[in-house]
Formats: sequence, structure tokens, C-alpha cells
Amino acid sequence: MNFELRFTGEEITAWGDMGLMKRMLDHMQFDTALTSAGLPQPGSNRGYAPEQLNTQFMLSVWCGANRFEHGEVTRHDPVLKRTFGINRMANFKTVMRQLGILRYFCS
Repeated sequence: MNFELRFTGEEITAWGDMGLMKRMLDHMQFDTALTSAGLPQPGSNRGYAPEQLNTQFMLSVWCGANRFEHGEVTRHDPVLKRTFGINRMANFKTVMRQLGILRYFCS
């Protein structure tokens, strides 16, 4: 994996090393693996792809989230969205629902 470090006048983020993580995921063909895993698909036309929700969760953990609510910080970072090719990120409750955890907290 070749990469170049240099000064830039473009927007940066506190989580700049996530670009390297994105390259690693691309090199591993992680999206292809998630797509072929048979994850449950959303039930509505406004739902999020399960591949995005899993990647978004991993991204939050890599950025230091230790609670689901901390995912809101990375959710609103425009540079991370652009780096990972995500137009709109889901809130933490949607990620919890995808992982099957919400039912334990709300019952």
C-alpha cells in the first residue's frame, strides 16, 4: 500500500489516519465480504445498507467510541463521510438495531 504524506490546504479531520484504514479495507475487499455475508436487508426504501451500518460501527470504534452514543461524533464529520463514500450516516440507534442490541435495552 503506497501512500504519500504532505501538507495540504484542504479540509482535514482529527481522525486523518482513517484514510489508511479505508485503504486497508479496500485492499482486503471488505465490502465484497460484507455483501456476500447475507446480512439482513432494510425493510423500507429509506433504510441503510447493512454493509454501511457495519462499516460505520467499526469506524466509530476505531475513532475511540466506547458507547454507541459516541458514534454521533463521527456521524457528523464531513471528511470521514467523504473518505468512506457515505452520503448520510445513520444514528446510533439504527446501528444498535442492525446489531440486534436495541431490544435488550428497550424491553
